[in-house]
Amino acid sequence: MTDSMPPDVERSIETLSRRLGQACLARGIRVTTAESCTGGGVANAITAIAGSSAYFETGYVTYANVAKQRLLGVSGATLDAHGAVSEATVREMVVGACRDSGAELGISVSGVAGPGGGSPDKPVGTVWFAWGDEHRQRVRCHHLPGDRQSVRDLAVSIALAGLIESLQENDVDA
Repeated sequence: MTDSMPPDVERSIETLSRRLGQACLARGIRVTTAESCTGGGVANAITAIAGSSAYFETGYVTYANVAKQRLLGVSGATLDAHGAVSEATVREMVVGACRDSGAELGISVSGVAGPGGGSPDKPVGTVWFAWGDEHRQRVRCHHLPGDRQSVRDLAVSIALAGLIESLQENDVDA
């Protein structure tokens, strides 16, 4: 969490992190993260909870495309064809993170947090998420409002909520 984060957002992220931990422990599930625009914010939120080492072992911050390729096995062809901020890329990111870490559930995030870097096709605030494992992924794109920090904070909240939703919907079997 950052000093600029409003207290209600910080509380929301902490609440989501606690709920995620309880759900992981109840199901014996380990989670992993593969992050780009959030810069490790999801992993930070998860590990801010005491005892999180029981369900979180590894997270990946792959801000650069070469890191996505080297650490997560994202295809250069995927990056060339679709870019880092795309459904195809976040799918490959979560697959690679789960494969490398051995986690049963992962989240990947890639987006344009701003203030620059946007395009007509992918304006600032465009963030792709994938929740899943090596075999199944659920993908969503959100267009988040606000400045860079707001986009990143909202993305962390969405990532955590999606992990909880994945566990509650039995998308992942222990």
